[in-house]
Amino acid sequence: QVQLQESGPGLVKPSQTLSLTCTVSGGSITTSGYYWNWIRQPPGRGLEWIGYITYSGSTYYSPSLKNRTSISRDTSKNQFTLQLISVTPEDTAVYYCARERIRHYEYEDWGQGTQVTVSS
Repeated sequence: QVQLQESGPGLVKPSQTLSLTCTVSGGSITTSGYYWNWIRQPPGRGLEWIGYITYSGSTYYSPSLKNRTSISRDTSKNQFTLQLISVTPEDTAVYYCARERIRHYEYEDWGQGTQVTVSS
């Protein structure tokens, strides 16, 4: 029932900010007990967790990315966003948003993913 869809520019220039939006339907991002995650998969590599925002608005980020990452939300639009600053070609990846039930340690709903290429 819950659906997630990523959107945003597919091409970002080095040193600029990568900005993506996840639009959620079929459920509210403020519903108690859920975390809303961003995950990425670089070419030829495995999935890398970026961070999440909780139903109450708290955020938590991967230690390797926390200095460059900001996740926020717009509850009126039922959306949450990812901003990754100072990007390099190493940030090229397919970016996913996903819903996680607290303490279940798995993503029960995924977006389709969106390709983001960092290139000049």
